[in-house]
Amino acid sequence: MAERGRVSPLRGSGSEAAREAPLGDAEFAAAMARVGPFEPEPELAVAVSGGADSLALALLADRWARARGGAIAALTVDHRLRPDSTVEAAQTGAWLAARGIRHEILVWEGPYPLRDLQATARAARYRLLGDWCRRENRLHLLTAHHQDDQAETLILRLGRGSGLAGLAAMAPIVEDGHHRLLRPLLAVPSARLKATLAASSQDWIEDPSNRNLAFARVRVRTSEPLFAEAGLTPERLAETSRHLARARIAQEQLVERVLLAGVELHPAGFALVDPQPFAAAPDEIGLRALAAVVTTIGGGEFPPRFDRLQRAAAALLAGTLGRGRTLGGCRLMPWRGRILVLREPAAMAPAVALPAAGGTICWDHRFLIEVPAGCDGRGFGVGGLGLEGAARMRGIVEGLPTPYLPSSVWPSLPAFRREGTLLGVPHLGWMHAGAEIGAVVRFRPTRSLAGSGFTVV
Repeated sequence: MAERGRVSPLRGSGSEAAREAPLGDAEFAAAMARVGPFEPEPELAVAVSGGADSLALALLADRWARARGGAIAALTVDHRLRPDSTVEAAQTGAWLAARGIRHEILVWEGPYPLRDLQATARAARYRLLGDWCRRENRLHLLTAHHQDDQAETLILRLGRGSGLAGLAAMAPIVEDGHHRLLRPLLAVPSARLKATLAASSQDWIEDPSNRNLAFARVRVRTSEPLFAEAGLTPERLAETSRHLARARIAQEQLVERVLLAGVELHPAGFALVDPQPFAAAPDEIGLRALAAVVTTIGGGEFPPRFDRLQRAAAALLAGTLGRGRTLGGCRLMPWRGRILVLREPAAMAPAVALPAAGGTICWDHRFLIEVPAGCDGRGFGVGGLGLEGAARMRGIVEGLPTPYLPSSVWPSLPAFRREGTLLGVPHLGWMHAGAEIGAVVRFRPTRSLAGSGFTVV
């Protein structure tokens, strides 16, 4: 099992002593105020691994929430990547239970890839945490990323050749479709969090992977003394990321102006783009605006690769798209003086079953399908209409008061089926007689067009 940690008594004076002083409740309250607002009796979720940083956050957040009539739920993700992980998760729960803090363990059951295991585990962790917040209606999810993490992130992204967006490092506030991810400790050194636990007589778990030099972040961490000799202290690096974050915010505001002037999102899950505002903008701004449109419609976790994005933008602005081209799970094609950005049928998500007795599901990162309580969705599924379904619908809807949509969009529309039989296409105003189930389909892309914007606190 990973060893338990304790911090040694504080040493030094002046700025060094301040860097190692426990974080007080008043300071934490000020940090929380910078990432607010919160409801009157805040109910928070806190990601807790059992390490010093997240345990300190749990104790601080618990006192903060109780003082306001609220409470926290501590969530530990057991990735089961090490033999001791389950025991450690239970130990974390025991420590928190002794302080009257609710604790839940979320288990990742794979599949475990042969490559990029750390990145896959991180994505799984955030997915499990986000799913829990959605089920429990928790708006705020706190993580314990701190000043040292911020400095390491900047160095790692410099090594990858990141641009302005990456070098701004981690944002203190990230708004997801269902919750707000908050990092209130980004200005706090890790040493202060260990000191906070020492002041509360609280042990923690030392994860051996934090000393594994196979991981780039660990190699950066062990090189901190060398960086510090060159003046690249965690404080200086974190401040640099703040300067870059302010520049990123200015850039995002310019991108938003292009999006506002040149993009129309349609409830049927596609976008209409006016090329003129994109052409009038500086190249970097136009490229980022186009990436935002493609990411929203395509539902990708990351923007398209830069080389493909640049080629598509050049063709769009030169009017040489021809019959269209694909990018980021989308198809870009000319239409009546504008550009259609629609979902590529071959890239759509597979069909999913509707809730049997009411509930809401997301399909294709674009649509929320709600089956009201009391309605029976058993046997029904929702998926893309597809090319074959679109061809069939052209005969079905003749003579119906069908909302006009470009025919190229039809294959990407959500359609209801039962045992493979097409029973309804809501955006074309058609449901098979006797197949009404009361489901409501709304365009709610998981990646919003402009996002919540980067923040500096």
